[in-house]
Amino acid sequence: MLNKNIMTKVFYLSSLLLLFVSYQTSAQTADSLKQKIEQIISTKKADVGVSIMGIEDKYTLTINGNRHYPMQSVFKFHIAIVVLAEVDNGNLSLNQEINIKKTDLTQDTWSPIKAKFPNGVKLTLAEIIRYTVSESDNIGCDILLRLIGGTKIVNQYFLNKNFKDISILASEEEMHKDWNIQFTNWTTTNSSNNLLKAFYDEKLLSKKSNDFLWKTMTETTTGKKRIKGQLPESTIVAHKTGTSGTNEKGISAAVNDIGIVTLANGKHFIITLFVSNSYENEETNEKIISDISKLTWNYFMNKMN
Repeated sequence: MLNKNIMTKVFYLSSLLLLFVSYQTSAQTADSLKQKIEQIISTKKADVGVSIMGIEDKYTLTINGNRHYPMQSVFKFHIAIVVLAEVDNGNLSLNQEINIKKTDLTQDTWSPIKAKFPNGVKLTLAEIIRYTVSESDNIGCDILLRLIGGTKIVNQYFLNKNFKDISILASEEEMHKDWNIQFTNWTTTNSSNNLLKAFYDEKLLSKKSNDFLWKTMTETTTGKKRIKGQLPESTIVAHKTGTSGTNEKGISAAVNDIGIVTLANGKHFIITLFVSNSYENEETNEKIISDISKLTWNYFMNKMN
C-alpha cells in the first residue's frame, strides 16, 4: 500500500496536471476562435472590427478594436442613453407628449413614424424612443436630438462619464446631405463594448430607465440577419444596428450591429461588429456579422460542457 505522503503528492501533482491541461485547452479554444474569425475577415474586401466580452466569464477578444468606425444608426443607442438620463434627472418624462408636425416629416429618409403618420401626430417620449431604437427611425432620432439640445450635449455626456473614443457630431439629416459627414460620428469596437457593459451593469441609468431601454433593444426589428442571424430563434439579443448606403464606387461605409446576447445557460456575452469600407454586397456584409456571432455563441456554449 502506498505511503500516505506519496499518495498526497500524487494527488496534488495530478490536480496540477488537470488544471494545466484545462487551461491549455481553454487557451487553445480561445485562440481557435480568434483564428476562425480572422479567417472569415481575411477573405473579404472590407475593414472589419470585432470586440467580444464574456460578462460572467471575463473573456475578451478584439480585432481592430481601436480603429475608428462610422456608427450610422448605432449612435441611436448613445442618444437614447442621454435622453433617458434627462428623464432620470427630472427634465423629461417618458409619458410627456411631443407634437410632431407635418413639417417635421418632410425629410426623405427611413421613418416608420412618417410612413404611419404622414400628416403629423402626438407621440409620447417613450414611443419616440421605441421608434428610434427598435425601428431605427431617422426622424424620431433627430426629434430626440432637438429635445436634448443637439449632438454637443450627447458628446459632452460621454466625456463627463469618461468614455473615450466616441464622437457624435452630426444628426441623421446632416448625414444624409453628404457622404463624408457620416464619418464624424464614429467609435471603436472596444469603446462600444465598454459602453454596453456599463449599460448592462446599470451604471448609467436608473433601473426603470435601464429596463425600458433593455426591452426596447430586445424588440429591435432591424438587422435580423446580423448578430441574431444564425443564433437559436428564441435567443434574447438586446442590440442596435447601423447601416449606410453604398456610394458610386460600390463601397458600403457601415454595416454594423452591437449587442448583448443571453446564452442558453443565462450567461451573457457582449459583441460589437463593424463592417466598413466594404466592397462586398449587403448579404455578404451581414453574413460576416452572423458568422462571427455564431462562432462566438459556439465558443461560449462549448465552455459550458
